[in-house]
Amino acid sequence: MKIYYTFLFVFFFGLAANCQSMSTTSNSVIKKEKKKKKKKRKKSKLPDIDLSHWKVTTPSGDGKKPYEVSPPEIMDYATNEKLIPYMYNDSSRGALVFHAYPSQATTRNTKYSRSELREQMIPGDNNTNWTFKQGGIMKGKLAIDEVTRGEDGKYHRVIIMQIHGRLTNEQRDLIGQDDNNAPPMLKIYWDKGKIRIKTKVLKNLNATETEMLHEDAWGNDEGFNFKEKVDFKKFTLEVQVSEGKMVIILNDNEYKVYENIHMSKWGIFENYFKAGNYFQSRDEGAFARVRYYNLEVKH
Repeated sequence: MKIYYTFLFVFFFGLAANCQSMSTTSNSVIKKEKKKKKKKRKKSKLPDIDLSHWKVTTPSGDGKKPYEVSPPEIMDYATNEKLIPYMYNDSSRGALVFHAYPSQATTRNTKYSRSELREQMIPGDNNTNWTFKQGGIMKGKLAIDEVTRGEDGKYHRVIIMQIHGRLTNEQRDLIGQDDNNAPPMLKIYWDKGKIRIKTKVLKNLNATETEMLHEDAWGNDEGFNFKEKVDFKKFTLEVQVSEGKMVIILNDNEYKVYENIHMSKWGIFENYFKAGNYFQSRDEGAFARVRYYNLEVKH
């Protein structure tokens, strides 16, 4: 009898232990599944970019005129079938992707195509812009997603940020120009993994205000390369503009300051910020993709 009770005790003890083990395993599996679901939810992210003050230009379009979308239509970019190939969300990274390649749809005065944002201080209006005296700040976190190489084996260049000049209607009429285009004061390139800056310099420092309004009155400086090589990693760029001065900051670490006669003379122009992917190649089959995680402008 004693042996019988001992057997029953061992049997039920083992059964209880097995049930507890199964319960623990079951709980463990449930917890793991919950963690997986939580991770999946966390992976879906959106870029931190307010597009209500930006117009986009893409490589697509009818004939030579590129397809452009201004506010408020740009807010629906995620469902705009014409935009999706060139401007779309990467929800796994929380980035807005700009895709560009050489197409026939280019903007005036350039042979290159772009998928690029253009600042609009008043949504839908290109005629309201800012001067260096009024100042402004543009800051973004971005990365090069992918870019092709040329026949020489070197990566194609991409302009990722700009400050573009603009003539007022009065200035345009004064010099007899048929559009409001003025030179870009700032071009920031991704160039073989490094960040390169190009600015404009006035060729004749004694030029009159009317003479300065002409595009051919301005030339290119020698350019400047930041020391850090960003390659395909995330990085931050900040552009600070004030009267007679321009500061470009890479990763809150390296600074390039422009405070000279050329910056002062540039005060004659209005300006607007640009950001995205202005692809600098006409090679067949070439392309680039740029990811923007956040982008903000202040005035």
